[in-house]
Order: sequence, then C-alpha cells, then structure tokens
Amino acid sequence: MTPVDVRPAIFLHSQPMPPIIGITGRPQAVPSAGTTVRAYLTTHTYSDSVRNAGGIPIVLVPVEDDLIDHALDRIDGLVLTGGGDVNPRQYEADPHDAVRGVDDERDEFELELVRRAHQRRLPTMAICRGLQVVNVALGGSLVQDLPSHRGAHGHDITGEGAYEPHSDTLIEDGCWIASIIGPGLHQINSIHHQAVEELGEGLRVVGSAPDGTVEAIEHVETSWPLIAVQWHPEFLGIKDHGPSRSLFEAFVEAAGKYRADT
Repeated sequence: MTPVDVRPAIFLHSQPMPPIIGITGRPQAVPSAGTTVRAYLTTHTYSDSVRNAGGIPIVLVPVEDDLIDHALDRIDGLVLTGGGDVNPRQYEADPHDAVRGVDDERDEFELELVRRAHQRRLPTMAICRGLQVVNVALGGSLVQDLPSHRGAHGHDITGEGAYEPHSDTLIEDGCWIASIIGPGLHQINSIHHQAVEELGEGLRVVGSAPDGTVEAIEHVETSWPLIAVQWHPEFLGIKDHGPSRSLFEAFVEAAGKYRADT
C-alpha cells in the first residue's frame, strides 16, 4: 500500500519564509499594576514599514555580550531605531547641557550589535539615533547639539511635521541609497538635534543637508549592506512616501538574500 502523506497542506505547499528583522527596542517607563515598569518598545511605524516591505519584525532587547551572537544568529536584518542621545562618554567627550534621554544599557547593547553586524555583513538599516550609533560604534563622534554648536536650526521639527517631507538632502551619485531612490535632491523629514561630527572608520558621507549636516552614511565595504539615514523614513513611509518605502524594500530584499546565503 502506498503511504499517505498526512502532513498539513501548509507544509506541502509552503513558500520560503520571509526574512526576520530585528528592531531595537526603545526603553520606556510604562504603567503596570498601579506602578511604572521599564519596557523596551517599538512604534508601529517601524514594524509596519518592515511588514509592508515583506519582512517579519521582532523587537530586540538588551542581552549580555556573550548572548548577542545567539540573537543575531536568528535574524536576517537589523533595524537600529531612533530615541535618546548616545552618552558622549562613548566617544570620549564631556556631555553638553542639551544632551537628553541617555540610556547606558541601550548604548552598550546597540554599539556591540553594530560591531558584530559589521563582522557578519548583516543587512542593517540605521535611522536617526541609529545612524549615530553606527558612527560611534566604529570610532566616530557626534555634534552634541546642532543649534548651540553649529548654529544649525530647523533639524528638530516634531509633531505632525514628522510625517511630512519638509527638509532637503542631497544624495550623492554612486552610493547604494542613490541606486534605490536616485541621486540628487530629496525632501525628507528632520527630527534630531545631534549629527555626525568625525566619521567612524570605514564610513563615508553619501547625503548632506544644505547647511552641511550629515544626513546619510554608508560603509566603504559594499559587502556590508548598510542604509544609515539621519531622517525617519518609517514616518514618511506610512504616509505612502515612495522613496521611504523603497528604502525599506531594498533593505528587506537584502535581508532575504542574506537569509538564503547563510
């Protein structure tokens, strides 16, 4: 008698699993049982952007250094999210009075994530603070407050402006970002008061604001798929901003290739 295959149909006709994208959580105090507790959260703008691009989002929370590789073994792409400032001690500077939202546990975890993502050539998308974390992790430094240090204003528009393009950035020809959204002038949203000062090792500037503020960086090693932008494509993308959606789609596509190759 011919054996009957009783496996569920989902296993007989399954499609390749979408890439799993780890999104770094932002520490928050949240109400619970009549008090407040520490939680690591991600907004729907990040997770929706990943899902819309074809990935499966999961939230990453800090773990000990000896467990980070085990976590990275289970994801195919890394999103470094926005949030509070990186502690200036991480780049050997004294904190300016304008520095806010520092969280040392998050800093230590994300800086090590970047170093190991680089070693693995793990596709990485770094947004706002995420770009700054990449720069510091590779030995760079930050302008701690654009208005007071450089007299640069208009980079910290919040509220409804976060969801609309309102600032210019010039993307250089010949970089990965340009291959995705095209070189030249692009309208983006700007929600930050810090920026790259000295570049980290192996990084290059591929996008700048009219006042010279760094808006996008990539790594010179093209074997590391890195999209690092100072603006917030996750906010613009949910408003159907085509270039922002394209950035996430290219990133998730790279994660899918990484999954297939490892």
